[in-house]
Amino acid sequence: MVQVPDVAYDCDVLVIGGGIVGLSTAYAITRAVPGTRVMVLEKEPGPARHQTGRNSGVIHSGIYYRPGSLKARYAVRGAAEMVKFCAEYGIAHAVTGKLIVATEREELPCLHALVQRGRENGIPVRELGPAQIADYEPEVQGLAAIHVGTTGVCDFAGVARQLAEGSGAEIRYGADVIRVDRRPALGVAVLTGDGSVVRGRVLVNCAGLHCDEIARLTGDDPEMRIVPFRGEYYSLARPELVRGLVYPVPDPAFPFLGVHLTRGIDGDVHIGPNAVPALAREGYAWGVVRPRELGTTLAWPGTWRMARRHWRYGAGELRRSVSKRAFTAAVRRLLPAVEEGDLVATAAGVRAQAVLRDGTLVDDFLIQEGPRAVHVLNAPSPAATASLPIGREVARRALAMLGNA
Repeated sequence: MVQVPDVAYDCDVLVIGGGIVGLSTAYAITRAVPGTRVMVLEKEPGPARHQTGRNSGVIHSGIYYRPGSLKARYAVRGAAEMVKFCAEYGIAHAVTGKLIVATEREELPCLHALVQRGRENGIPVRELGPAQIADYEPEVQGLAAIHVGTTGVCDFAGVARQLAEGSGAEIRYGADVIRVDRRPALGVAVLTGDGSVVRGRVLVNCAGLHCDEIARLTGDDPEMRIVPFRGEYYSLARPELVRGLVYPVPDPAFPFLGVHLTRGIDGDVHIGPNAVPALAREGYAWGVVRPRELGTTLAWPGTWRMARRHWRYGAGELRRSVSKRAFTAAVRRLLPAVEEGDLVATAAGVRAQAVLRDGTLVDDFLIQEGPRAVHVLNAPSPAATASLPIGREVARRALAMLGNA
């Protein structure tokens, strides 16, 4: 193992992961305590190459999340902060509002529950009937809808780049973490793929799709595993059919929001994502298979318990993955005018979903601590929206450890 000397630290806080949460944490640390030496290790050649740069770019309002949860608190606060951050630094963004549309009577109770949840979270919502839906989206049909005015879109990769530049942290790209040696009395030492050893007093794990593996390398058992779900997207060849953002009523049993329509900051309309099991942590297509990673997923008891519990839902998602016709049919529930030929395949993303041993899909952000380590273990959507307050919370914990070191 890597030997940790008692002198010559390379940094005070060593952050693993150069996505938006890791970079926000570095940014928050240097602003809270100027002079703190922060280093970020990112295995890719640049920032935001995975979850941050492969999502729909939506600034979420926080309407979906249980009042009092981290997601609710941080998304509501983070949405306002993200708009302000983008405006301050000239990052492309727009506050567009969005519709959540019920297309079947069975969805109406859930839609009404979202209205109540939104109000409990302090989010302005407007209830709409069928005729009022057309005022916002002439081509969208539904039985009822709610309009959420604080939702928007932005360039999250641009935000990540600004955080990297503004943090003052030393950022090492192409630094794949191979081993971690933690000595509670001394600190941590990390061996990277090029043979370099980096020493820090406190480690922060923001490794996203690999966060559980980094936690285990550190010597902490997170009692969960990341099960990767690929989200596949299409681009709409007739973007004039959609003015803004249109969502279905989500299934409350899952932390996924369903196939939705998003007019991005570039003017293109993206449709998706679904949620299908990925065969690798970075499995952006069915042909990407990494046997070791797949074996880790299949060896986790929670994977099989989750599959037994939710196989019907999963079967529908798989069908829409392999059948463009089935995917189109799902879209037509919201947008009847769309045709199969209107959907053009585009880049997919992978969601790092934490799953507990009993098969429970972790629904909230999950942050754990170990000796000289803070682990961010579940930070899928809306983590990009909430990245500024998440970063401050992780920074607070890391600085407290640093102060006690």
